[in-house]
Amino acid sequence: MRSKIADRQRLLHILDAITEIQSYITNTDIKVFLENSMMRFACVKQIEIIGEAANYITPETKELFTDLEWRQIIGMRHVLVHEYFGIDFNLIWQVIIDDLPELKEKVLHILVQLS
Repeated sequence: MRSKIADRQRLLHILDAITEIQSYITNTDIKVFLENSMMRFACVKQIEIIGEAANYITPETKELFTDLEWRQIIGMRHVLVHEYFGIDFNLIWQVIIDDLPELKEKVLHILVQLS
């Protein structure tokens, strides 16, 4: 069942996944990331979790917070799951570095608004 309470839990899952990714890449760069399959696939798994959690956010909450790219987040999850052998890890690195910090801030903002 989807509800505002469940939305809050899903948003916390998103934050947890972002925190995990950030812990994986501490003191690393793209070269190390590309050479370390365990790090790459751990990050991919966490991005899949982000997309799965976003997919279960209620339409009402998504409509309240349209500045977040819900469809892109969910779409990224679908690509990672279904195009497993075609993953562009340079793009994954770019998402981690450029997009996840902003996503984290937006999710924190949503959580404050839902409180």
